[in-house]
Amino acid sequence: MPELTQKTTNGLKWSAVERIATQVIQLVVMLILGRMLGPEAFGLVGMLAIFIAISQTFVDSGFSSALIRKQDRRDIDYTTTFYFNIVISFSCYILLFICAPYIADFYHQPELINLTRTLGIVILANAFSIVQRTRLTIAMDFKTQAKASLLSVSCSTTIALFMAYSGFGVWSLVGQTLSFAIINALFLNILEPWFPKGGFSKKSFKELFGFGSKILVSGLLDTIYNNIYQIIIGKLFNAEQLGLFTQAKNLSSMPAMTLTGIIQRVTYPMMSHIQNDLQALDKSYLLTLRLSAVVIFPIIIGLGLVSKPLLNILLGKEWQSAAELMSLLCIGYMLYPIHAINLNLLQVKGRSDLFLKLEIIKKIITTIVLIITVPLGIKAICIGMVIQSYLALFINTYYTGKLSSLTMFKQFKSLIYIWLITLICASIASLWYLIISDNTIQLILILISAFFLYLISIKYLQSDLFGYFINMMFRK
Repeated sequence: MPELTQKTTNGLKWSAVERIATQVIQLVVMLILGRMLGPEAFGLVGMLAIFIAISQTFVDSGFSSALIRKQDRRDIDYTTTFYFNIVISFSCYILLFICAPYIADFYHQPELINLTRTLGIVILANAFSIVQRTRLTIAMDFKTQAKASLLSVSCSTTIALFMAYSGFGVWSLVGQTLSFAIINALFLNILEPWFPKGGFSKKSFKELFGFGSKILVSGLLDTIYNNIYQIIIGKLFNAEQLGLFTQAKNLSSMPAMTLTGIIQRVTYPMMSHIQNDLQALDKSYLLTLRLSAVVIFPIIIGLGLVSKPLLNILLGKEWQSAAELMSLLCIGYMLYPIHAINLNLLQVKGRSDLFLKLEIIKKIITTIVLIITVPLGIKAICIGMVIQSYLALFINTYYTGKLSSLTMFKQFKSLIYIWLITLICASIASLWYLIISDNTIQLILILISAFFLYLISIKYLQSDLFGYFINMMFRK
């Protein structure tokens, strides 16, 4: 157990280095490109997001999760996964290549034909790195993954900025995404060399797909509904409005997904190691929930709090309409880590069937909310996304409470104080808007005030969590 604890702590640190550094670089470049290219370019790429995301979900098909959870994994399992990934990736790309004209006709954007066929190469590139990334995750070796990601993002951002300054327009965004995928796959294969041994095993496939198939269906539902807003807005409105929504959604979701990914990719293999020790599992699960909330809640709400001066300074008045949408979306995305960790527990428990059931229930709710909000405009759609996030919290915590000693009430009790502290500190800090009119001064004063108010509140009102976090981050 001490060895596992040390691996988990080191894994969190290296996972944090990789995700935060990578996302910060990409965020800075996205802001630069946003100012240079305008909302329409982001809207065009946003129209294709769902097709790429669905293809990626099919390529993985839950095999990564199945391998991580599997206790007696063998070389034949990795080989079978590799051949499956390659075949499905080529199938998806061919289908996307053929369907490109129909996608362009659907959105009435002829340029999407070439954009689709070029951006789709990402699917092929990523297929050659899935096994390597999975093997490193199982070994909890996030240092190697960090090296590959940082080298890749450095190269891809250089390419994107060069293309933008050279007048390539929307193709700069395609170049950034495509070059990152290719270079990352190359570095992972160099740093973690692995070659398939033997042939495809039907027995291994059935075993992995038995668990992964339900994760696949759940992933497809989640992917479709996470990107369905881009389809609806792109179809009913225009590329510029979609670009504003896409930027607001990316800026509000990126910190939540980045920080959640840091925690989730480390705690899932860690919890899989202790899945048979129920007491230790429940204790680790509750601590993960609280640590995630105490870090991510204030970051996401703080981002929403300063969205107006932030976008004014970084992107200019052209993007101002995205600020209000971003503030609304942050209220919903602050719960993203809680959803992800709850679903992690279902996978650790081997309940991929329940995982799928929950996704179906939540997507029915999302459909109802969409039907109500779409006729009311983009702002109403964002409010609906927030409502759906809070309803999903009740559903997720109710079912995970059935599989552990941590009932829905216990989970809420452990999180409600952090949630209230975050909102109260943000509300007090927002009073600077009534006193100061300069955007830069607003941004600085609000962030400083909110940070110190939150830090003091957590230190005295959640002292055990504060002490644990400081010890975990700074101990040798």
